[in-house]
Amino acid sequence: MAVRAVRGAVQLERDEAGHMDEQVGALLTEMLERNDLAADDLISIWFTATPDLHSDFPAAAARKLGIVDVPLICAQELDIEGAMPRVVRVLAHIESDRPRADIAHVYLGAAAALRKDIAQ
Repeated sequence: MAVRAVRGAVQLERDEAGHMDEQVGALLTEMLERNDLAADDLISIWFTATPDLHSDFPAAAARKLGIVDVPLICAQELDIEGAMPRVVRVLAHIESDRPRADIAHVYLGAAAALRKDIAQ
């Protein structure tokens, strides 16, 4: 079993805790489904949020999905002028037999513009 990384991102419409939970939860669910993963396949998850998001920790959405025994960490994304606002990014380390080229990275909605090269 190899260690792989899965990327993802979503742009929020507004900075509200419930909306963040909904959108980050949808992102994580899609990342798991597209890669045929279960919570037991997760090693750790890094979340970043742009500096304009203050309502909640993105990792809280993972806990609400039942991802309770996986190490999670949140950090603030760099504050770069002209960057897309209200974005939560995810980097999940997983155990998988899939080749690296077959990992499905998930960029939902407007966030697909962030990585057109790998967004599916």
